[in-house]
Amino acid sequence: MTETSSDFVFSPAPQPSVPVAGTSARFPVRRILCVGRNYAAHAREMGADPTREAPFFFAKPGDAVAPGGGNVPYPSATSDLHHEVELVVAIGGSGRDLTPEQASKLVFGWAVGVDLTRRDLQAEAKKAARPWDSAKGFDASAPISEIIPFEALPNPTGRIRLSIDGQARQDADLGDMIWDPCEVIAEASKLWQLAPGDLIFTGTPEGVGAIGRGEQAVAEIDGVGRLVFRMV
Repeated sequence: MTETSSDFVFSPAPQPSVPVAGTSARFPVRRILCVGRNYAAHAREMGADPTREAPFFFAKPGDAVAPGGGNVPYPSATSDLHHEVELVVAIGGSGRDLTPEQASKLVFGWAVGVDLTRRDLQAEAKKAARPWDSAKGFDASAPISEIIPFEALPNPTGRIRLSIDGQARQDADLGDMIWDPCEVIAEASKLWQLAPGDLIFTGTPEGVGAIGRGEQAVAEIDGVGRLVFRMV
């Protein structure tokens, strides 16, 4: 059955989407999965042991994307908002219980993303052993660049970095990931049926820190793109 607008009690929300580089087409976002502590140095700065920890995931709603940067609203209920620059994988196929080799076939493309985090709320949630939803899944918590298709960039390599008002904060190599993107996709597929429209944030390097109102973030990944936004 195909629903029409008259079948709903009110008009459905607009479809969240992200522009695709080199085309007028847009990538419709289904959901956002995020990997925690996927760079050894960042795991250590967050008090974890990267040699023993298996990948773990948390999620943001699809409408958390803030495509193209620009002005991003500073969220309510926090006094300690943090930036986390990440390589984002855009999924263009379906799969479950995949090997890394199979997972590579699902990649539609890549983007630069920033996982904005209410760090104070996250700390409270950790202390009480509660979920992180309010710390991670708020409105506009996922600024993201346009997506560069896989055909144009099969294997991103090089530097991932972020600066605030011109001051370098995060600077690492994509090769520093504990689990590479295809391994991340494969691990996610053991927990969810992946489908076109999924975005996977693959983790952030060390140097996460606060971003305040009025400050501008510049996030870059070699070959993938550049994302600029200001908290307002």
